[in-house]
Order: sequence, then structure tokens, then C-alpha cells
Amino acid sequence: MSKDLGPWIRSVNPDVICLQETKAQPDQIDNVYFRELGYYLYPFSAEKKGYSGVALLSKSEPDSVHYGMNDTRYDKEGRVLRADFGDISIINVYFPSGTTGDIRQDFKMEFLSDFHRFLSSLRKERQNLVISGDFNICRLWIDIHNPKANLKTSGFLPEEREWFQEFIDDGYIDSFREFTPDPHHYSWWSFRANSRAKNKGWRIDYNIVTDNLKDRLVNAGIMPEVNHSDHCPVWLELTE
Repeated sequence: MSKDLGPWIRSVNPDVICLQETKAQPDQIDNVYFRELGYYLYPFSAEKKGYSGVALLSKSEPDSVHYGMNDTRYDKEGRVLRADFGDISIINVYFPSGTTGDIRQDFKMEFLSDFHRFLSSLRKERQNLVISGDFNICRLWIDIHNPKANLKTSGFLPEEREWFQEFIDDGYIDSFREFTPDPHHYSWWSFRANSRAKNKGWRIDYNIVTDNLKDRLVNAGIMPEVNHSDHCPVWLELTE
């Protein structure tokens, strides 16, 4: 907010905004401010203060909003929020990071399997899904600036990338790669070693869609010039 997020939202004017790692409790988010910008606000916070959390902003009121994935292990960390708009459901998700050690890496791998199953079940009811979020995984070798040096690093482990490919093969589309096949496009940079200026980054933020939405894809991209955090916005345009 202190880095002119509000004016940027007003200039870009997206229909829906999905935020991850808000680290905020609901009473710490200025709902009036976002209403003045023209958005409904739906936060889903972690029980632990200053940790995790997602929030969704929408110019139109969703038909329904659903919090969590019916698993207290993940829901108490505020990781998954779903909003239904007509025939499309938007899933705002913040995947766990495994960078703090084996316990959290194991937790992350469990989340990957459980989240995939959650979506498979949801697709029986809601067939058109947009999964927007911080996946904390680089899907392809071209999605990370130095793949060979990071083969044992959480976020680029072989088992994480294997999960991601199996997920895509189960009927999902990485929207950005539908339009941009070339390398050196990233959405996150370390604060260290001047990584952002040198474009030594990772692409870990995605707008994934179910493959039945392929004909409704208009465009998708990344906005590395927008500097509100160590991540930058990734965007997707769909036809109604």
C-alpha cells in the first residue's frame, strides 16, 4: 500500500485481483479504501498473525465465495480462496514454501497432492477453473535463471516439477506459455545480489486454466516493471 498499489490498480483497472502472502488479519486491511477503488474485498487470513494469507478483489460481486479446501492443515494457513462468477470459478492459491527445511518441504509435497485432488473433485461441479497464485515452483527449465545450480533447491526440485507436469497433463493450461514460449521471463527475484536489476529470477506465479477454456484465452503476460514487492503481477485476459 505504501508503494502506490491503489493508483496502480486504478490505472490498470483489472476485473479481478488475486493477492497472495498478504500476512494480514481482516481488521488490518482497509476495506473502505478498496471499496472507493471500486472493488469488493474477500480476505482469507492465516490463524497465525503476520503469516501467509490470500485476498481477492473483484469489481463485480461474485455469485458465491468459498474459503479453504476443507482441510484444516491448509485452511488454518489461509491458502485457498474460491470465487464463482457465472460459469467460471477463480481459485486464489498460495502454495507452501519448502525453503525452511524438510518438515515444510514434506508439507508442501502433501499440499500439492491434496490440492490436485481438491481441484479434480471441484471440476465435477465447476468445470471452468482459473487457478491464480504463487505456486512456489518453476515449472520448466526456462522458468529459472540458473536451472543447473538449483536442482536441489526447493521450488525447482525434480519431484516438484514432476508434479507440475502431471498436473498440466491432467487437463490444465499454463496460460502464459500459450503466448510466450521464450525464456528469461520471471515473476520473482531475490532481494539479494541485485537480482531483479540483473533479471536473475524465477517464474513461480501463474494463471492456470482448465483446458476447456482454451478458446476463451485472449492473452497472458508478466509485468516485471511493476515493483510493489519481490514478486510482480502476472495477468490473464479471457473472453466472457
